[in-house]
Amino acid sequence: MNNILIVEDDNDINMLLTDLLKGEYNITNAFSGTEAMLIFSNSGEKFDLILLDLMLPGKNGEEVIEEIRKTSSVPIIVLTAKGDTQTLVSVLEIGADDYISKPFDTREVKARVKSHLRKLQTSANTDTNDILQFENIKIDLMSRDVLADNKPITLTQKEFDLLVLFINEPKRVFTKEILYTMVWGDAYYGDDNTINVHISRLRSKLKDYTQKDIIETVWGVGFRLNTKK
Repeated sequence: MNNILIVEDDNDINMLLTDLLKGEYNITNAFSGTEAMLIFSNSGEKFDLILLDLMLPGKNGEEVIEEIRKTSSVPIIVLTAKGDTQTLVSVLEIGADDYISKPFDTREVKARVKSHLRKLQTSANTDTNDILQFENIKIDLMSRDVLADNKPITLTQKEFDLLVLFINEPKRVFTKEILYTMVWGDAYYGDDNTINVHISRLRSKLKDYTQKDIIETVWGVGFRLNTKK
C-alpha cells in the first residue's frame, strides 16, 4: 500500500483528505510546514506522494518544496487557494509536480493521486537492465537516476518521465495533449502552464551539459527531442 503525506493546516480539510484516501493508502498527517519537514526527514524516504498546502504555519509550502527537492523526487501535488497564474507557475518551477486549486472536487484529488502513483508503479516495474542513453545523458529506468557527463542530475518525477518519453521516441513531435495524457495521465484541457514550466525546467537543468536546449519547440505543433549536434 502506498504511503501519502498530507500537509494541511486546516483541520477540516486535512481530515477530509484523510477520509477520502485512507481506505486505499497509508496516510500520515502534518499540520505545518515545520512538522512536515520533521516527519519527512525522519521517514527514511518512505513516502510515495505528498499533498501539500501552500499557506502553512512555520515553513510555508514553497519552502517545503525547496527543502524536499534537495534530496528527493517524490511526487508533490500542491493544493492552493492562490489561483493566480504567477503562483501556479512559481510552485511548478521550484519543483512541484502538479497543483489543484481550492475549493477542489474530491473526485479530482483522488484521480490525480491515482495518476501520479500509477506512473510511479510503472517505473518501479521496469526491467532492472533498462538503461537509456542519449549523447552524454544516461538514464537508469529502475533507479530513476540521471547522469550527464557522469554527474547526477536531480529531476522531479514528471521531468524524468518527460525526458524518458522524448529519448524513447527521438523523431516524434509530441503535442501538448499527448504529453499531458501520457505523462500526467489526465485529459488535456488547455493547461499550458504545467507543460511549459516542466519543459523549461528540464531544459535548464540539462543545458550546462548538453550545450543546447535538449527539447525543441516545433511551433504550432508541440515538442521533440533536439537531435541536432
